Amino acid sequence: MLLDTLIQIPHESNPQAFKILLPLGLLLLFAKVFALLLSKIKVPQVIGYLFAGLVVGLIYLIPGQNILTDYTVTNGLSFFSKVAVILIMFSAGIETDIKKVKSVGLASFFIALFGVLAPMLLCFLFALMIDHLTGYALAIKDSAGNFLVNPIFTELYYGVILTATSVSITVSTLKEIGKLDTKIGSALVSSAIIDDIIGILVLSLVISLSSSNAQGSDSFNFASLVYQSLPVAAKTPWMNILLIILFMAVFFSLTIGLGFFIRKLFNYLGTRYPHHIRITILSLAICLIWSYVAELFNIADITGAYLVGLILSGTVAHGYIDHRAETTCNYLFAPVFFGNIAMGMYQSSFDFSDPLFVTFLWFGVAWVIIGLIGKVLGSGSISLAFGFKFKEALKIGVGMMARAEVLIVCAQKGIDANLVSPDIMPFCLILILISSFLTPICLKLLFKEKEIPPLEKQTPEKELSKESK
Repeated sequence: MLLDTLIQIPHESNPQAFKILLPLGLLLLFAKVFALLLSKIKVPQVIGYLFAGLVVGLIYLIPGQNILTDYTVTNGLSFFSKVAVILIMFSAGIETDIKKVKSVGLASFFIALFGVLAPMLLCFLFALMIDHLTGYALAIKDSAGNFLVNPIFTELYYGVILTATSVSITVSTLKEIGKLDTKIGSALVSSAIIDDIIGILVLSLVISLSSSNAQGSDSFNFASLVYQSLPVAAKTPWMNILLIILFMAVFFSLTIGLGFFIRKLFNYLGTRYPHHIRITILSLAICLIWSYVAELFNIADITGAYLVGLILSGTVAHGYIDHRAETTCNYLFAPVFFGNIAMGMYQSSFDFSDPLFVTFLWFGVAWVIIGLIGKVLGSGSISLAFGFKFKEALKIGVGMMARAEVLIVCAQKGIDANLVSPDIMPFCLILILISSFLTPICLKLLFKEKEIPPLEKQTPEKELSKESK
């Protein structure tokens, strides 16, 4: 209770823009320091950004502080965070190798599909059980106790967050032990790419469908516009869902058509003006515009950004765009986004006398465990059906277990849509930390085999040496 009285965001009657500069500078400074320190033990830099936010957030504990105010946090840092989410997913799309996706067989597709379905369904069933046993303790409610969205979407979205994977840790580990170009290495990388695509599509679908039931939702989109123009007799929940799915299909069709012209344009620019800044500016402009258009079709803005990145990944200019976009994101926006999320943890109320908080605490622990074993069970079990041996299937499952920044982006989108509680964020950090350490350790142990040349390869050489003597 003492922390609850100390940690408060002071209100400013006369906010001034320059006050944003101090917390912004502190976040960037500590983000760089922690990222450098953690890189020594091969921990993703996103963890350093989160630690930076925890350190800067200590300012909340200073009585009467006037640094982290409603203006600097809500209007300042949160603005950078919103742009960061778009740039992170744009960069993730550019880094997706479409050629590899096209070249992989059914095995990689089903490894990715079951890697998405297993943790999502396991978590959904567990959350469903918790809600029924506790009277919907996980459901998001307003001050009057009314559900903001249908609880089933909240239960489902906790599973959707767990669909995200991060192959960067796995790839670096496989490179280190010289197993990246093996059959298992190729299957892992290909599956992780498809995993991201499926996960983003599922995220958009759940957010879109949940918004059809959301109370007090005033966001404009084409589906709601058409729905409001229908006669009263036709205004049914199923008609609303049908319109949402229809406009989602229209959006993806438009994206495919737009992608044809964008690829032509950037192939021309990449050949005629290689490494020119106008290419980066134009790509970012298209990314931001299409992210906005996605929301008009009731699709998450990060899906629009990811799809534009996916289109550009197949152009001759993709390497330059990726480098510039990642630089733009990482030197300013990403540290602020992750730092701001970590700072928000100080606003959580930790009341162990509250049964609902205790329930969520136990749910969070189970959520992390499901997140770890879900990928191993899903991707690993289906690998057996495609001819991989048990140990090979286990390697694939463990390789898909790692999580990083996309997990937090998905969680934040759920929080913004009133689908999940902000209290899930500390567990996101825990899951990233545990999976970041466990994945490389387990992979190295599983790949640790004695390199003994087969006898059939030794015998001919020995016999030849004897004959020569």
